[in-house]
This record gives sequence, structure tokens and C-alpha cells, in this order.
Amino acid sequence: MRVKLSSESLHNELVRRVEEYSGQDLMACYQCGKCAAGCPVAFAMDMLPSQVIRFAQLGLVDRLLDSKTIWLCAACQTCFTRCPKGVDLSRIMEALREMVMYEKGSHMNYDAISPEELIEWPQQAFIGSFRKYTI
Repeated sequence: MRVKLSSESLHNELVRRVEEYSGQDLMACYQCGKCAAGCPVAFAMDMLPSQVIRFAQLGLVDRLLDSKTIWLCAACQTCFTRCPKGVDLSRIMEALREMVMYEKGSHMNYDAISPEELIEWPQQAFIGSFRKYTI
């Protein structure tokens, strides 16, 4: 993949929105890889957590919006606790999910979930959604 770096690509509208929604400074990450090394669901992702940050840093947010990785993030905060720069990657993942849901609509009809199904869902599914509904 060839990437043309420019001031416009590094500081485009999508990058600004990710930083605004997440409250995180994308450029604080220096790609140490600790987030990817500690991620419990990295094996199932189509790009590593550190790659999500790099794509965002390079202004390639549109490619992230099509990624399965942003939907697989469990918001477990392992990446945040390991990050030497204090970058909260789960907030960035949530910002990307919010952008997709805003532009393309919700992927799930929450009203259609039966109480029996809710009992079977992992607690992490609820924890990951708290930030979305308590801003």
C-alpha cells in the first residue's frame, strides 16, 4: 500500500473528528506495540490495535471505518493500562464505531434483543457500551 503524506492527509476532517470524539491525541502514540501485544482479541482482528493508531495517524481513517477490528475491540482497557504514553485506544475504537453508526446507521436493533439473549451476553458487551450512552 502506498501512502502519500501531506499536511492535508495528516490533519484531515476525519482525523480531527476521531480526536474530538475520543479525547485522545493520536500523535502521542509512538508505536511501541504494547497495545497489540496485550490485546486479548488481537488474534481475531483484521488489523492489530497498533495498526489502527498508525492508520489514524496517517489520515487513513476511511479504511478504519471499514475494518472489523473496531467492532471486535472488547474495551477491556488492557491497551490503555500498558500504554507508556497513556493513549486510550478503546476510546479511539469507540469513536470510530460512533462515526460508522452516525454515517451508516446502527448495526443492531437493541429493541429486538430478548431478555433471554441479554442474560447470555458477556458483561463486557455492556461495559463497552456505557461510554457510548453516558457522554
